[in-house]
Amino acid sequence: MSLQRYEQVSQAADLTSFRQGLIDFANDLDFGLVSGVLAIERRSPGAKTEYFSIGNTPAEFLAAQIDPGNAKRDPVHRHVMSNAAPLIYDQSLYVKAQAGDLWEMQAPFGYRTGLAVSVHMPGYRRFLLGVDRHQNLPSDPIKLNRMMADLQLLAVHAQDAADRLLVPTTKPNLPARQLEILKLTMEGKSAWVVGSLLGISENTVNYHMKQLFKALDVSTKHQAVLKAMELGLI
Repeated sequence: MSLQRYEQVSQAADLTSFRQGLIDFANDLDFGLVSGVLAIERRSPGAKTEYFSIGNTPAEFLAAQIDPGNAKRDPVHRHVMSNAAPLIYDQSLYVKAQAGDLWEMQAPFGYRTGLAVSVHMPGYRRFLLGVDRHQNLPSDPIKLNRMMADLQLLAVHAQDAADRLLVPTTKPNLPARQLEILKLTMEGKSAWVVGSLLGISENTVNYHMKQLFKALDVSTKHQAVLKAMELGLI
């Protein structure tokens, strides 16, 4: 992998360029999906671990993830949260962990086989990085080891950018109408359908979306939904 690809990620100036850098890198490795997660363990009594994510996770998959408890059963998530060694996963890993139903739920969205790594960071933080695709991984161990090495090095380069860009300093105070539009957009509804459901015009919906782009510092509907979820707004 070229040095330019690593620098595109490590030197990203904003979330949009950071996300695109991860996507470009994953595509170079022949993976269509990439997900980066900054996990921050809060040490105060009763506090829960916070997660800040970035990538190109399909919005339809997010809408289907209605049970937050699935992460506790997911063998990939359990591994990267406790082990720095790279992980190769496919259906057999989920079946062995008695979580085959999770693989069946994820597979239609492209999460059939992949690689996952994690990097320990100061302050009880961990950066998790995974790539996924439909096709089987290379059978050649040399090619597979090179893939894992590239992904591990990417995680090292990405951790500082993740810490710098993912953790919000303040949450935007979005109007109730814009939150309604975001929730319906997350469900895959078009601007015309959203307008019909809310009793407003399609142009008004598009106007609110432009305001949301500014407030969330994003450039697409998909990114707006992801950012709002990352901030706990929806």
